Amino acid sequence: MTDARDAIARLRESVGRVFLGHAAVLDDVLVCLLARGHLLIEDVPGVGKTVLASAVAKSIDCSFSRLQMTPDMLPSDVLGVSVYNRATESFEFKKGPIFANIVLADEINRTTPRTQTALLEAMNESSVSVEGVVHTLPQPFMVLATQNPYEFEGTYLLPENQLDRFLMRVRIGYPGADDEARVIEQRPAQTLLRDMAPVIHGQDVVMAQARVDQIRLDRSLVEYIVQIARATREHESVRVGLSPRGSQALAQAARATALVEGREYVVPEDILTHVQDVCAHRLITRASLGESDEEAAGILREIVERVPSPV
Repeated sequence: MTDARDAIARLRESVGRVFLGHAAVLDDVLVCLLARGHLLIEDVPGVGKTVLASAVAKSIDCSFSRLQMTPDMLPSDVLGVSVYNRATESFEFKKGPIFANIVLADEINRTTPRTQTALLEAMNESSVSVEGVVHTLPQPFMVLATQNPYEFEGTYLLPENQLDRFLMRVRIGYPGADDEARVIEQRPAQTLLRDMAPVIHGQDVVMAQARVDQIRLDRSLVEYIVQIARATREHESVRVGLSPRGSQALAQAARATALVEGREYVVPEDILTHVQDVCAHRLITRASLGESDEEAAGILREIVERVPSPV
């Protein structure tokens, strides 16, 4: 437990020196990483999405790849391709950038749905199937994706089944006045980020993830999560409620939060902290496209207030 907490503290300090934004967002990233999840960072350009993702990757001594998603990108640009070897007179598979511990998919909604779906198996099963052969991805494995709001020019909506693969979706928001002044003075993307060095090893992350699985989740809290999920499915304004995969995601995020807080057991606040980040993007409401996210957030707030929390 102590080793895991030390590794988390070093990682938080390292990223915090570069990402001069809200501390709660940084904690969301750590929780997602420890829960073996993938993170979707959605916000307007210029608020530090790519800086945050890059800082996390550079703070861990493991392989890292960055994909700048564009409309002309093909699935083979992500997964890899078989190349003919004249010497052996056979085809050899050349691994694509998905074969890294930390994968930054920058502006993921600027590429076509065909290429977006190339990430589904990797994000769900930590493996890639190419030409009938299954290739296992390295561990730890995490996709950090950024996207601009769908109203922006040249963007594609992410399919619901791909959104469901992201453990959490967070928004960074604009920094406070003091933090924005520090960004102007220090220019972290041009200076601090370039000079970053790893502070923990990839194996430290794997060990911490194993510790998350040992965090105790009382049966009363399991039932609390189930009640929240069932309430979303029965709500009159929701077409598709939280799936069992979403319930599992909420439980795993709560366990990871407990570890970050230095506890070996989950409390109700660990669940409530991430209800919005884990559940909102999984709900399909009856609202129009531009209002669906806001309605989902309101529905979840209503459900949390109505469903009694265990004592």
